[in-house]
Amino acid sequence: MSKPRGNSTLRATLASLPKIELHRHLEGSLRLKTLYEIAQQYPLDLPTRNIEELRPYVQVTNDEPNFRNFLGKFDALRRFYKSPEIINRFTYEVIEDAVNDNVRYLELRFTPMALAKTQGYPLHEVVHWALMAVEQARKDFPRVQVELIASINRHEAMEIAETVTQIAVDHKDVIVALDLAGDEVNFPAAPFAPLFREAKQAGLGITVHAGEWTGPATVRHAIEALGAERIGHGVRVVEDLGVAQLARERGVTFEVCVTSNLQSGVIQRISDHPLRDMLFLNLKATVNTDDPSVSDISLTDEYEVVVEDLGLTTDHLRTAIITAAHSTFLPPAERGRLVDQFRAELGMNGASG
Repeated sequence: MSKPRGNSTLRATLASLPKIELHRHLEGSLRLKTLYEIAQQYPLDLPTRNIEELRPYVQVTNDEPNFRNFLGKFDALRRFYKSPEIINRFTYEVIEDAVNDNVRYLELRFTPMALAKTQGYPLHEVVHWALMAVEQARKDFPRVQVELIASINRHEAMEIAETVTQIAVDHKDVIVALDLAGDEVNFPAAPFAPLFREAKQAGLGITVHAGEWTGPATVRHAIEALGAERIGHGVRVVEDLGVAQLARERGVTFEVCVTSNLQSGVIQRISDHPLRDMLFLNLKATVNTDDPSVSDISLTDEYEVVVEDLGLTTDHLRTAIITAAHSTFLPPAERGRLVDQFRAELGMNGASG
């Protein structure tokens, strides 16, 4: 991660920005070094002679850019969740890595079933282990505020979704939202709509992966049928001005992840990315990593891509950070304090928006 691209002054500026991350998956943020150590300790049916032999199984290297290859990394990563201690360690290290990248507010999404499946752990126990790690990280890293988002995969049984949702509602003091993720091409969101509406009524925020590998119709469905306040990715929204207008009217925020979109085949070249068009359409867009270890990036790297390859300015990034602050799943008063904090740190006290 953190691969400088030549402009050291720009890099230093971007690294120093206080950051907000709204779209980062725990399962896609695991340190390669830690994975290698676990591979040495457990029989995982993976090469373990050196880290480089492990890398292509869990990280995008020379893969053909498409969503199947991208999601395939998570099939390999599921093999590593071998003990409560490992799950606790993973969660803690993800937060520590965010802190080291000057992330000051993190909404970390995690998929309880992904963590539980290999060993058959009860879902509520997996959630408890993650919560313990977050609690410890909060004590050790007071500069970052960490909240959790519980994520459900589209391809898994509705009973799992119901259980995860109930766990999230029961822990809504620390689990602030519910997310729907996974293969949107082959598994539509419609069956989950009643559950997500109930979760919203119970006080959870709602974010839905949509308009990434499918068209803008899935963005509309996520907003209208599931009550999404935020859309994971959603970059295909620019293909339908009616859906873009709906998103503006509803105040929906888009969690944009540029490098991930390239690696998963959503775009063919970075220069094709719709982020500039989204901003031109006055959509609320934020910049995120998605899966920093799978993509081999940091949030500073992503900022650098946005500036150097898409032509956005550091002022655009500051505005996106404030947009992210406004879009957190915090109670209104707490969200307002966060906005004020970031405005002050970014020197934007006189700015609007």
